[in-house]
Amino acid sequence: MKYDKHLFVCANEKESGKKCCGEARGMEYVQYLRERIKQANIPIKIRAQRAGCLDVCALGPALVVYPEGVFYGGLTFDALDEIVDRHLANNEIVTEFQLQF
Repeated sequence: MKYDKHLFVCANEKESGKKCCGEARGMEYVQYLRERIKQANIPIKIRAQRAGCLDVCALGPALVVYPEGVFYGGLTFDALDEIVDRHLANNEIVTEFQLQF
């Protein structure tokens, strides 16, 4: 596998009036994650990138971490810090932000 972990952050934008993750900081979160991952100096290969709709608009802003397939929602910068420090660095799912289906 090229990456040990791959993060897809919803950066989708919908027509006016529809709730959408991308409008609520999608690309800003992608850039923030890239910097935080670099700063954390985690010894595995991780990629954070934008994605289209993850189909959890009402629960966003959202991202998914692969290969685990763990979805996170209601994201803030503090939540992203927790995901980097706990999930990416220590393989601990951050249940406070995990979406259950």
